[in-house]
Amino acid sequence: MDEKIPNSKIIETEIPMGTVHPAALEPYRVRLFVEDEIVQEAEITIGVNHRGVERIMEGLPVEKANALTEKICGICSNAHVWNSVRTAELGLDIEIPERASYIRIIVGELERLHSHFLYLAHGCEVLAHETFSMRVFYLREIVMELLNMIGGNRVQYGCSVIGGVRPRCELDSKRLERLANDMDALEEGLTDFVNRFTSDSILMSRITGIGVLPQKQAIKLDVSGPSLRATGVVYDLRTTMSEYDPFDFNIITQEDGDVKSNLMMRALESFESIKIIRQAVKNLPEGPVVTHDWEMKDTDIIESRIEVPRGTLYHSYALESGRVRHSIIRTPSMANIGAMQYACIGDQITDAQLCIVQCDPCFTCTDRAIEIIRR
Repeated sequence: MDEKIPNSKIIETEIPMGTVHPAALEPYRVRLFVEDEIVQEAEITIGVNHRGVERIMEGLPVEKANALTEKICGICSNAHVWNSVRTAELGLDIEIPERASYIRIIVGELERLHSHFLYLAHGCEVLAHETFSMRVFYLREIVMELLNMIGGNRVQYGCSVIGGVRPRCELDSKRLERLANDMDALEEGLTDFVNRFTSDSILMSRITGIGVLPQKQAIKLDVSGPSLRATGVVYDLRTTMSEYDPFDFNIITQEDGDVKSNLMMRALESFESIKIIRQAVKNLPEGPVVTHDWEMKDTDIIESRIEVPRGTLYHSYALESGRVRHSIIRTPSMANIGAMQYACIGDQITDAQLCIVQCDPCFTCTDRAIEIIRR
């Protein structure tokens, strides 16, 4: 109680944000419970984007179901179709051509770059620094044009199919040369951005120590991806994926689990994606990009997990007469919602949206979860 104000008392207040908010890329609802401008509790509710994708997939031919998964998200569309196709390949014991695996890696890492650049640009926008935001969007545009070159589309590239990649995604010498040259341009531009960003004392003071997620809490909440590694946990699912065995890259970590650590995670991890793409371009094996040497059969429920820009993406389904049964899709943001809520607590209400954004939420592809309320 403030002694200068007789009989004063703290009044708990609820501040609603959303479902549409200028700092949010998608609709979701945030409830902030504050006392004297300090967030004491936060609640994030999704459900606005629910489209029943898993129900629609039920009974579809597996090829059509795979194509549908690409529509789940406009940021990680390739990740969804890759993991859905990978699920079928695991169940049907399909060994894809090595060249196809390399092309999948190239597209996957390009998607990681465009996702991380979007994250950095959005973060700068929330920080009210439009110049930095536009600089990153310029770099992202290079990546989007590369994805368009490979798949013929800037959002849904339709790269992976059962047995490999589509023939239209084949990389000839001109495409490989452009990829190599653009990696040099991206590295130069990203280096310049990171140097400018980290040397801005006002920005750095604004994001240091804000939205702290302790490592123990991150593990307890089952946080994954860069948001987990930002707390110092050395874990990247790519190190367990056979597709990444031929590539040399570092697992980037930060220690503080705050907004600064999360922003630096994505920036530094982007350098590793550039490194992986360069290796794939340089060592791209000869051979076909797709195999048709496999037969459809019924399977039990098959599970596949891959590392996508936000963490661990889970797909599972069974095959019955070539059709999908019992599909379940779980995205990283499902687990990371807890981290977003926790990160707000103890900070000023003006920092709340920044604390949420630091976990890189993607609720459009998360929106299939249900909450069971026990009475």
